[in-house]
Amino acid sequence: MTMIRCVSPVDGEVYAERPAIPLEMARQAVAHARLAQKAWARRPLDERVKLVLAGVARLNEMVDEVVPELAWQMGRPVRYGGEFKGFNERSNYVASIAADALKPLVVEESDRFERRIAREPHGVVFVIAPWNYPYMTAINTVAPALMAGNTVILKHASQTILVGERMVRAFIEAGVPADVFQNLFLDHDTTAALIAAKSFDFINFTGSVEGGRSIERAAAGTFTGLGLELGGKDPGYVMEDADLDAAVDTLMDGATYNSGQCCCGIERIYVHESLYDAFVEKSVAWVSNYKLGNPLDPETTLGPMANKRFAATVRNQVADAISKGARALIDPKLFPQDDGGAYLAPQVLVDVDHSMEFMREETFGPAVGIMKVKSDAEAIELMNDSRYGLTASLWTKDAERAARIGRDLETGTVFMNRADYLDPALCWTGVKETGRGGSLSVLGFHNLTRPKSYHLKKVTA
Repeated sequence: MTMIRCVSPVDGEVYAERPAIPLEMARQAVAHARLAQKAWARRPLDERVKLVLAGVARLNEMVDEVVPELAWQMGRPVRYGGEFKGFNERSNYVASIAADALKPLVVEESDRFERRIAREPHGVVFVIAPWNYPYMTAINTVAPALMAGNTVILKHASQTILVGERMVRAFIEAGVPADVFQNLFLDHDTTAALIAAKSFDFINFTGSVEGGRSIERAAAGTFTGLGLELGGKDPGYVMEDADLDAAVDTLMDGATYNSGQCCCGIERIYVHESLYDAFVEKSVAWVSNYKLGNPLDPETTLGPMANKRFAATVRNQVADAISKGARALIDPKLFPQDDGGAYLAPQVLVDVDHSMEFMREETFGPAVGIMKVKSDAEAIELMNDSRYGLTASLWTKDAERAARIGRDLETGTVFMNRADYLDPALCWTGVKETGRGGSLSVLGFHNLTRPKSYHLKKVTA
């Protein structure tokens, strides 16, 4: 029997483990979800919405268990209180728009014809959630999928193995039927076999580019709809008219919060030459104030990375950049807790360029590179010089300028004077190797349903 284990970054020991279920048992679970789906979809929309929100509320009641569990599983400091703010914001917003997002598009309603386009649930939706924000990323799909009348199978990353179990428990305790929302512990082979057998009607995956490719290969020929949010190398651009202190505060937080393990975290920054020296100086001072340590200590502001192999990737990229001429500005003596394993000091690099992997490939850690630029054109070229495209953060007082630059950027979201945020009213989407599809907003509901046309000719005397 295959065991799925979470090795805690706190102490390097196994924190939790669960047996992966056999393929036949997984098939039975999916079959139960399929049998339950029609009855669930026939329930009134407002009833489904209320049950989902009740599940959200029940999870909130578990805060005292959830927060330390997250610290043990993936290292986020308890002082930040888990993910409830974003989790609740996203759930409440999609609930508020569900009726409008799912209502039919009426083309004609006359004494001769009724013509409309309805939104039908796909059926069984499979959500494969990541470890870095395991509750928020899951709810992006789980909440609207259930509200739209789908049943949901949830599979979480091994690093946060307890999250799916706890999330489903909360929803079931709140009244969601057990077959409607299920958590399964699956290994990779069983997952691939289920996908290849067309067990699901829609699959949403958040994770690595290679993980996305594996899912596409497994789904080849099944015509199963896919939503994929994959890698990122999100840039910031600080223009000469930017609010310098606000830019430093937001971009450095965006680069290092959650130990840099954010899909839309800032990994590279381009600063106009007139502000470059001041921006770098202030950024180094900002990052130097972190306290690296045990995430269960309320005084800790920067916890370990989720796994020592993730930290090794960051160290290797930084070392490679330094070997090619980059300079590291954060004094390692400020962070004696850096143990060469999961506990990793933050870092700011200058004298970087795009010949370095550090400025091209996803780092996913608390390290950022800063480059000097002379013009918008140079900044645009550098920001687009990436195989990823999730968000870009523009810093200026001129909204028209930001919009003009945004039109030339190859990215899913353009921010002005903010970063590292998911607005549930807007579609969360990416381009290039960041993925395909989109979640949240009205469009998120559309991705979790299919159009169905009704052309009804009325009998007339």
